[in-house]
Amino acid sequence: MGEIVNLRLARKAAARRTREADAATNRAVHGRTRAEREATKAETLRAARLLDGAKRDGHD
Repeated sequence: MGEIVNLRLARKAAARRTREADAATNRAVHGRTRAEREATKAETLRAARLLDGAKRDGHD
């Protein structure tokens, strides 16, 4: 004889597995976390300020 299963709980567990799989796919597709994006943006801005600060005037 088989195990007694609560169908409501089984459906919820299946839906949870599906959502978790979709979330993993989205994480792979969309890539980086917000912190990683902001760190890259801050580094780019810092490099741009450093480069602009090192410019010389063209009136030599």
